[in-house]
Amino acid sequence: MTPQPSTPTPSLPPRAWFVFGLLVFGFVATLAFWVIWFFVDRDILASAHTSEYYTFENAFPLADAWMALAGLLGAIAIYRRRASAGFWCVAGGSVSVYLAGLDILFDLQNGIYRAPTGNVGAVIVEVCINVLTLFMGAYLVIWAWRNRRALAKLDGF
Repeated sequence: MTPQPSTPTPSLPPRAWFVFGLLVFGFVATLAFWVIWFFVDRDILASAHTSEYYTFENAFPLADAWMALAGLLGAIAIYRRRASAGFWCVAGGSVSVYLAGLDILFDLQNGIYRAPTGNVGAVIVEVCINVLTLFMGAYLVIWAWRNRRALAKLDGF
């Protein structure tokens, strides 16, 4: 029996494993946020304690779920070396930037960054969430765009 030639494993673009880590981190962090918010103690995360603030935050789970799912699918696609990694990075990254924009504008318009309830720790968490969602999302979109040709050469969707 003649040995079959092995198919070379498609190579990933530079920093693909860093992007993989960002995607996994984003998924886990988003899941952790909502578990804490709904099942543990929302005061750990709440930067304000008004009905408007709670209404605003409670409008995010579905959009955050889409962002987290896109990120998870992007991580899986990178791990499996699939061409769809580019699509999922753009999908997850763009929704991340969009949600960051909504959150930042609400926080600026409602004085959230001034710690209206005196909970400076919650404001620090809010700022970290805003910075991470904005910059991680932008990084994912830029990385996927710059590496679109290399990603398109990977196998399958």
